[in-house]
Amino acid sequence: MNPRISEGRNGVTRLGKCDMCDTLVIGLGSPLMGDDGLGIVAAQRVHDEWTFAPAVEFVDGGTWGMNLLPLIESANAVVLVDAIDAGANPGEIVVLERDDLPMFVAAKLSPHQIDLKEVLALAAFRDTLPVQTVAIGLQPAVIEMSAELSEPVTSAMDGLCSRVVDRLAAWGHAATPSSVEAHA
Repeated sequence: MNPRISEGRNGVTRLGKCDMCDTLVIGLGSPLMGDDGLGIVAAQRVHDEWTFAPAVEFVDGGTWGMNLLPLIESANAVVLVDAIDAGANPGEIVVLERDDLPMFVAAKLSPHQIDLKEVLALAAFRDTLPVQTVAIGLQPAVIEMSAELSEPVTSAMDGLCSRVVDRLAAWGHAATPSSVEAHA
């Protein structure tokens, strides 16, 4: 377990809490469902391998659903990192800009079934969804009980992390590899 991971608001795991950050990277998915956990792996990797100025907050959003709403609403910019089923080839990078994100409320059997679509819809309805919101992910190959990522997703992880770093840089966050900073 990474010693920099701490429990944050509403039980959401924060990777190095940052109260002054206005940009948020949320890794999503379940690490017990194969490629569905790729968002958490990628967010953790970007967090561990890069530093940003101004700082960026990283959150392991897992499958926290509605607990992510206050974090999203308090940010000025949000990068959602997730497995995105777009019908593409396994491992292909998928980018959904704010206006292309699925946001809707669907009938539920239980209030515990809230997922990201409903969280984004509620934030948009409340006019609190940041203008700078994007989902960056990979087309999953395998979503089934497994703690391992598939080969196509594992092979595409460098490209996914680079795409996240590039977006943060485009939003004004100077990126420096952590290994460079550690040796400076």
